[in-house]
Amino acid sequence: MRVKYQFIYLLLLYLFSSCVSEPEGNIEQQHRNAKLYPDYSNLTIPVNIAPLNFKIEEEGEAFFVKLSAAKGELTMGSSDGTFCFSEKKWKRFLADNTGSEITYQIFAKQDGKWKSYTSFSNKITEARVDPFLYYRLLYPGYESWTEISIVQRSLEDFSEKAVIENNVVGQNCVNCHAFNNQNADNFMFHMRGSLGGTYFVKDGDLQKFNLKTKEMKNGAVYPRWHPSGNYVAFSSNKVVQQFHSMDEKKIEVSDLNSSLVLYDVQKNEIMKIRVDSNEQFMDTYPEWSPDGTFLYFCRAKQIGSDYDYRDTKYNLCRSSFNPETRTFGEPEMVYDAEAIGKSVSFPRVSPEGNALVFTLHNYGCFSIWHKEADLYSVDLNDFSVSECNLNSDYTESYHSWSSNGRWLVFSSKRGDGLTARPYISYIDKNGNASKPFVLPQKDPGFYKGFVKTFNIPEFAQADIDLTPGEIRKVANKEAIQAQWTNN
Repeated sequence: MRVKYQFIYLLLLYLFSSCVSEPEGNIEQQHRNAKLYPDYSNLTIPVNIAPLNFKIEEEGEAFFVKLSAAKGELTMGSSDGTFCFSEKKWKRFLADNTGSEITYQIFAKQDGKWKSYTSFSNKITEARVDPFLYYRLLYPGYESWTEISIVQRSLEDFSEKAVIENNVVGQNCVNCHAFNNQNADNFMFHMRGSLGGTYFVKDGDLQKFNLKTKEMKNGAVYPRWHPSGNYVAFSSNKVVQQFHSMDEKKIEVSDLNSSLVLYDVQKNEIMKIRVDSNEQFMDTYPEWSPDGTFLYFCRAKQIGSDYDYRDTKYNLCRSSFNPETRTFGEPEMVYDAEAIGKSVSFPRVSPEGNALVFTLHNYGCFSIWHKEADLYSVDLNDFSVSECNLNSDYTESYHSWSSNGRWLVFSSKRGDGLTARPYISYIDKNGNASKPFVLPQKDPGFYKGFVKTFNIPEFAQADIDLTPGEIRKVANKEAIQAQWTNN
């Protein structure tokens, strides 16, 4: 039924739009930019991105848009300012003009007279974006297990499907999905609750594991795949939530203690990552270098029984790794955030291995709840740090690289300060970020009415096909127990 109504809506939109003729005659110049939602002006976009549909938020009884490029143009009229481009025409238009620019001309008819606004251009780069984006959808605000799902969205069109929804597994919480280099052959997610466990997709089959052993104080979270696919690094955390009544700050999530563990996928063995022999620190958020020889992580001093969570500051560290012996070297400091009264979370290394992007905020390690959280980049050749020129006045976090290193996706609350949306930015070969754009939707007004938040967006190169029946069947099985090892 929903598909039927969507078809009728698009048909009516097309019929009404086709009634608007191209502006002609004496057109008044406005000498300003038209108000667009979403703002898709002055961007660098991938050649394989879905149509950037938008609405002109200006007064008028008719509207017209002309997209011009070296090879052809796209034109469209609208009675209400809504512009939804034909996917087939959009795809051909971008392919024909790869490497060049599209110029947008915006017109609005007011009181029978056409007006034009300042034109703008978008550059089409041949650097393709990975075809899929995976993210977790949930309601913002206080943490709740109600209606949580891991969703797969095509970036080349508007198709979307739920990989797993918690309502098919007895309202258990699904979270912490992770890929190995955007490869769907190495995919995993966590589930908490009565059917809890760590679920791995291996050779297309879903398996359930219990990675917590009697030797571990806490479970394993925040997974990151070793590029070989043979190991997964986790943080083992004891987490506490603090709830607040202030409008600016509803919740804070903190670690009481945390350490790093390594899971050997082939041997089903889990072991401590020995980078804190005296247990003086809390280590969390592991991240591998692309060649697998370094493990990056966030480190803070171990808190005591009487502590102020605002005093907890995490620095960025790394240790060398020998995959043959599963051993780690002595930790070294990469970035001392504590020295400037700040804290680091979510380190993510570029596929080329020359840059690392992290989230910087005032304290703690759960940046999604911090309005001041911004993205910063480390040059791994000399450890110099600079702010990414894609930040806003609101939260930026949960970032992920594309497989070719040219695109960065992240969750941003810049729209309303509450709900996170996935934004995509082009990163050039010098590490410079272009103006980010929100994930395009078929209905350009989608984000104004959608109340769920997008967490942990991750690029992927392939489709994951798990049926609800398959998930329920595996979830109800007894988990395969991992074995603890000291070596």
